[in-house]
Order: sequence, then C-alpha cells, then structure tokens
Amino acid sequence: MSLVRVLLVVVQAVTNQWACTPPNPTQEKNRFHREELYILQIAPLIFKIHMTILWICALFEVFYYMSTLVSLSSVSPIASTIICPSTIEPHIRMSPMFTIGIAAVVLGSYIRLDCFKTLGRLFTFDLTVQPEHKLVTSRFYSYVRHPAYTGSMLLVAGLAFSHLTEGSWLTECGPLRSSSSAIVVWAAWWVWTLAVGISRAQAEDKQMQKLFPEEWDRYAMIVHWWFFPGLA
Repeated sequence: MSLVRVLLVVVQAVTNQWACTPPNPTQEKNRFHREELYILQIAPLIFKIHMTILWICALFEVFYYMSTLVSLSSVSPIASTIICPSTIEPHIRMSPMFTIGIAAVVLGSYIRLDCFKTLGRLFTFDLTVQPEHKLVTSRFYSYVRHPAYTGSMLLVAGLAFSHLTEGSWLTECGPLRSSSSAIVVWAAWWVWTLAVGISRAQAEDKQMQKLFPEEWDRYAMIVHWWFFPGLA
C-alpha cells in the first residue's frame, strides 16, 4: 500500500464532506414535494451516513498503511486484528478503478460546490421555494437542468469505484470481503440515488414551470437534459 493512495483517500473524504454538507438550513414552511416516498425524503440523512462510512474507511486505510510501516502484530495483535481481520494477506493498492473513483468524486464535489455558489441562499438539501426565488440558468445549469444531482451521481460512482472494488480496505479487510456483498451494496446505492434524482428532478421542473412559466419553457427548450448532456 502506498502513501499516495492514503493521501488520495483522505482528499476524497474531505471533498466529499464539503459536497455533502448543506450550505443553507432548510426552512420547513418553504418545503414542497412532501408526498414522495419516505425512503426518498431522507436523502440528507443518507448523506450524513455515507459521509460517516467514508471517513471510517479513510481512517482504516490510514491505520492499515501505518501498520505496514511498523510490525503492529508484534506490538499489539488485537489492534492488528481489528485493522485487518482477514486471514488472507490483503492487497490494498492503487488501481485504475481507484484512480477513476478519486477523479469522479473530486469532479462531482466540484460540480456540487459550484451549484452551491451559483444558487447561493436558494440551495437547500430539501426541496424548498424561497420568497426571493428565481430561475437560475447559468454555470452548470446552462448544460443540464439538475447539475447538483449530476454531482451526487458522480460521488456515488466514484466512491463505489474507490471502495467497493478490489484493492480497498473495505473489500480486502473490511465487511465487504465477499465480492457479491460489494455488488449488492453498489447496486442498492445506485438504484436509490437514481430514484432520488429522478423524483426530485420531476418535482423541481414542475415547480419551476409553475413559478416561471414562460421563462422555464424557454430554458427547457434550450437545456433538454436532467443530469448528463446527451444521455439523461
């Protein structure tokens, strides 16, 4: 395991933390789209859970790297077992999938942070309409109508590539040592993320069309895509 991998995992955790921290609090009186399924409404809570899991993975990757520098098993066999209980020699390493995952998380975080800045006080993690609301069509919103969800999808894909593939602490030493377990977690995470994105994109489009009918119609004619130009 290399120091470069450890540093990149920490960078990934930090950028993900920034991208998943609400820039503004939600005012309950301004919320809409309350009728969606509860499992889709708890997206802010899921963000917190996945931030916590990512930091745990990052810390264990750091601990494992430190254990390769010092013979931890001779100093503290219990600590060595906690860090990596696998009976098979783990091979935590840099890989093409890991590198792609890091790039996807950094890009996804940048897109989300840019959306935070572009919308300013209008950006909340729950769907809300503010008294000073306006239709924003600049920056990434000039390419797709819901770039913040594009960023979220890149985060999910990036974290899966980095931590749910061979060569990560989670799959070499952690609870997902079975490849089938990693696939199930990845699939469930992706299905939920996509369901949230579609549900919210439909609700936001409907709300913006109601608030700014002519302006929204012109915008929708120019910007056809929800998340990825030419794809969806």
